[in-house]
Amino acid sequence: MNKKKFTYKKSGVNINAADNFVNFISNVSSKKKGKKKFSNIGGFGSITSIPKGINQPKIVACTDGVGTKIEIANELNKYDTIGIDLVAMSVNDLIVQGAKPLLFLDYISINKIDLKKLKSIVRGILKGCKLSGCELVGGETAEMPGTYEKGKFDIAGFAVGVVGKNKILTKNRIKKNNLILAVPSSGLHSNGFSLVRYLINQKKINIKNNKFLKSELLKPTKIYVNEILKLVDHNLINGCANITGGGLSDNIKRIIPDKVIADINLNQIKTLSIFKWLRINGISEKEMLKTFNCGVGFCLIINPQNLNKVIKHFSKDYRPYVIGRISKGDNKVKLNGSINWS
Repeated sequence: MNKKKFTYKKSGVNINAADNFVNFISNVSSKKKGKKKFSNIGGFGSITSIPKGINQPKIVACTDGVGTKIEIANELNKYDTIGIDLVAMSVNDLIVQGAKPLLFLDYISINKIDLKKLKSIVRGILKGCKLSGCELVGGETAEMPGTYEKGKFDIAGFAVGVVGKNKILTKNRIKKNNLILAVPSSGLHSNGFSLVRYLINQKKINIKNNKFLKSELLKPTKIYVNEILKLVDHNLINGCANITGGGLSDNIKRIIPDKVIADINLNQIKTLSIFKWLRINGISEKEMLKTFNCGVGFCLIINPQNLNKVIKHFSKDYRPYVIGRISKGDNKVKLNGSINWS
């Protein structure tokens, strides 16, 4: 008989470390006034109730990750914001339908359990859930030696929300002469980082020694839930779009009905320093617009008479402003002019 001991731990999977991490999540996320709020973490599934008072409730579900922004977190050894990004990327999609986020689950796959790193990520996820008013009800952590290189990992998020049938934001609400508003982004959000990293590598920039890039590259994605849900409750918007990969054009066209155009004036866009830096360092405007939000994290389509009412629901840093209008046509989106990059 072969006396060599084969164990799961020797293969690279530490069940005890995973259990300790689950216990940490349960403890850090479940205490409210001395009582456990989330009793399902660590179980096989999570159960939640649909809130009362919603007329003909419809369930909306989204999933997303944070892409190669993870590699920036690894390089800077800073993991406290990508959890916020993870939540933001899903809940910002939910609210485009007018849905209120209810619950969130995460999936983390990693070469080897690193409790310090994972705890930092989860704290960010919990902060993102708090900002968006939803609950972290469970998730999965998979230790996968041989699949990921040393220190490498990936994260994915899954959000579920609910909206009353009469509150769903559909294309047929959008009409000619509606205004298109830009809601500022907090920065890059979680899109285009493969291009950002390629530029940085080609120019041999050490981001650890670059104060500007260190402060900009891991800024968490702005969560727009509270503002957008207030607008939905007051029937102040006809449509909205989360500006992610594909930029303004590709994301806005997803909500534009036939026979009208989103006529956008690029010269009205108030861009941010990180996008100016990328443009100055060699990325063409065409590529910028196709890859990044360029300072516009979210777009609203509203009736002109509601403009002042809409603006009042936002803080100074994220105050919406007009960048275009809905007009007749067949091209879905028309970009006019050029962004001022100076």
